[in-house]
Amino acid sequence: MSTESYARRFTQIREQTTAVCAPLIHEDYVVQPVVDVSPPKWHLAHTTWFFENFLLVPHLKGYNVCNKDYNFLFNSYYETVGERVLRPNRGNLTRPGVKDVYKYRAYVDKYMLELLNQDLENDILNVVEIGLQHEQQHQELLVYDIKYILGTNPTFPIYKEGKTENSSDKISDIFFIDITEGVYTVGHQGEEFCFDNELGVHKVYINPCRIMNRLVTNGEYLKFMEEGGYEKFNYWLAEGWDWVGNEKVFSPFHWHQINGEWFQYNLVGGLKKLDLNQPVSHVSYFEADAFARWNGKRLPTEYEWEVASQSSLLENKEVANLANKENFGAIAQVSGNSQMFGDVWEWTSSNYTPYPNYITAEGALGEYNGKFMVNQMVLKGGSCATAADHIRNTYRNFFHPHLRWLFSGIRLAESI
Repeated sequence: MSTESYARRFTQIREQTTAVCAPLIHEDYVVQPVVDVSPPKWHLAHTTWFFENFLLVPHLKGYNVCNKDYNFLFNSYYETVGERVLRPNRGNLTRPGVKDVYKYRAYVDKYMLELLNQDLENDILNVVEIGLQHEQQHQELLVYDIKYILGTNPTFPIYKEGKTENSSDKISDIFFIDITEGVYTVGHQGEEFCFDNELGVHKVYINPCRIMNRLVTNGEYLKFMEEGGYEKFNYWLAEGWDWVGNEKVFSPFHWHQINGEWFQYNLVGGLKKLDLNQPVSHVSYFEADAFARWNGKRLPTEYEWEVASQSSLLENKEVANLANKENFGAIAQVSGNSQMFGDVWEWTSSNYTPYPNYITAEGALGEYNGKFMVNQMVLKGGSCATAADHIRNTYRNFFHPHLRWLFSGIRLAESI
């Protein structure tokens, strides 16, 4: 890809980030209601810091940092880079103000375009690509965090007026698609970009199994609740059962029972009566696993999911509900969509561990993925907040099993 093409992509992706924040008022930018949520202002600054620290400082001759304090304020977790504000304290950063953060973005954007106007070596362009992919990840995190900020507000303010795509009156009946027993090659192959955690192409043996043709719906999950799903320990992993009791969990996140009826908070349109045909979202791994056990099924492994996503009966990324649709929420199944991509990230039963022959990059970028390969579960397929040109079937997302502020849902599998 030419530097001119990189410059166009850089501008488009940077503008998309500010577009995600456009509906916010000033106060929305600063709050941090829980440790997992970063203030939108911090996302805007951190993604800018990434380009400044990893590209402009080392590679643009004569570049002067915008503000010497920003390296400390907006470093996320890079020990190699130096000290930083700890994650739980990001909400304390009332300074710099929102206007100053946007000035920071404009300052760095100006010099990044100057850098991209030069004849750059491939190793520098590779870092540019990582920076762009990193910004798209933060666009998705911004949507999660904005929904948490607004969805836990007592008045449930609307992020965006309008209607999501209409719910289908009838969704596909459940059936299961066979995966033939055998040895399969998994991991990223090809010349396109991928993250280092997708590398280490290797073979896996898969026992005969089946995977569900679509996602689990709100209505199906509600039945689990009505039949005592949150009250019967035998459906739950021990740690999950402790989590249910300690956190007083009795429904997916963003669900609210009002006068005996269930409602769900949505970014588009605000608080609405629960649509039973939409995919269930904002469930933890513990909830997904418990639902599967209640159903007499299980969650797929990441390898089963990856192999299944290549099936002509399932893969259809073209009609996927991804960020470009701007629904900002899961929608009911539409014709021809197996929902393998978009709507919600799908929990798998696979622990997030390195593939064979995983290689950690040198320097700070070696901290990007590898050091998080413990105590987390793999999710596949992207969500309604994932950029359409960011997702692929080898993509390995990962979160701790109790988290559910992300757009996360359920697809069932069973052994044969």
